[in-house]
Amino acid sequence: MYEELLNSLLKGELSLHRLDSLVGDSNKATYLRREYLERKLNLKLEKIASSILDFNEVIGRNCENTIGAVQVPLGVAGPLLVRGEYAKGEYYVPLATTEGALVASINRGCKAITLSGGASAKVISDYMARAPVFKLGSLEDALKFVKWVKDNFQLIKEVAESTTRYGRLLGIKPYLIGRYVWLRMLFSTGDAMGMNMVTIASQKAVELMEREFPGVKCVSLSGNMCVDKKPAFLNELEGRGKSVISEALVKEDVVREVLKASPEAIVEVNIVKNLLGSARAGSLSFNAHFANIIAAVFLATGQDLAQVVESSMGYTWVELRGGDLYVSVTLPSLEVGTVGGGTRLPTQREALEIMGCYGPGDPPGSNARKFAEIVASAVLAGELSLLAALSAGHLARAHERLGRGKA
Repeated sequence: MYEELLNSLLKGELSLHRLDSLVGDSNKATYLRREYLERKLNLKLEKIASSILDFNEVIGRNCENTIGAVQVPLGVAGPLLVRGEYAKGEYYVPLATTEGALVASINRGCKAITLSGGASAKVISDYMARAPVFKLGSLEDALKFVKWVKDNFQLIKEVAESTTRYGRLLGIKPYLIGRYVWLRMLFSTGDAMGMNMVTIASQKAVELMEREFPGVKCVSLSGNMCVDKKPAFLNELEGRGKSVISEALVKEDVVREVLKASPEAIVEVNIVKNLLGSARAGSLSFNAHFANIIAAVFLATGQDLAQVVESSMGYTWVELRGGDLYVSVTLPSLEVGTVGGGTRLPTQREALEIMGCYGPGDPPGSNARKFAEIVASAVLAGELSLLAALSAGHLARAHERLGRGKA
């Protein structure tokens, strides 16, 4: 049977995506797709074949047309002391990366923060957004539609929430251009990042609106004012996912002994690099390398990798407090969850378990907020360490030693 299927694939008589249903086992279908590529391209995919994944659990949830898996080195930074509303204690932060020196740098920042009494962290807002766009006959009709949405919010809320156990419609913000109306629908999503949840809920709400308001037509369920997987001032100003802040007061002796830098020099680098340099470049956000830490944590814990784009926007602030160094990071749009998506994959689940963050919280949402506080504090550690390395002129040497294997 397998040879017949492979011959059909090689002849172009059969599509790769049909294998799962034809053989009734996605592990076997994965093997067949990989064998097909090996024969067609005359190569061996032995390392891609090496995987602990059960592809019957992956297909329909995480990936299609599977051929195996890739491996990325996984390091850990810590302990990192966090004094948050949800995260309370010392944590080890898993980081998946191929960039030498990154984990070591974050680890150094964790040490400096922990020796100085830890990082404070707080989630200041928490919602996921989906923004369908509608077309009306005129501006007058558009304004009437906006009023109808406001007057019928409870009905819309009831219909949207009928699709989910944990999602709650918190509000709807309208935006108009001519006769087009965007409705930015804001949902709480429990411990899930929630993009799929709010998309399904928003679809039901849209169907109600089209059925009940004469002449309205939804042009697109996503009108790009959500804003998903794109950098945007809207997310920086109003937030999306978790808006979270982490801060620490790092003792002067720790700055000098652990970070090998002076507090004054770190302040100057932050002002000239993160503030002036970012402004001169026209950057949307002002930080040194949020994306490095966010991407490594997202990859390790099964978050939506494309959302690194908006999740890594934010601001670093540094100032002197006597001889000590105050540092804070503000992440307006950190989109993370501890259930659903890639969090259910075996290695990603274990990475979340290292931080005590896997699965639903009690009450709902508390685990995801705990995770957000830890992530923000890890970003704080990464920013602090890099600013110190830059101020002391150590960056190139660290990358040469840990990124190129030169002692």
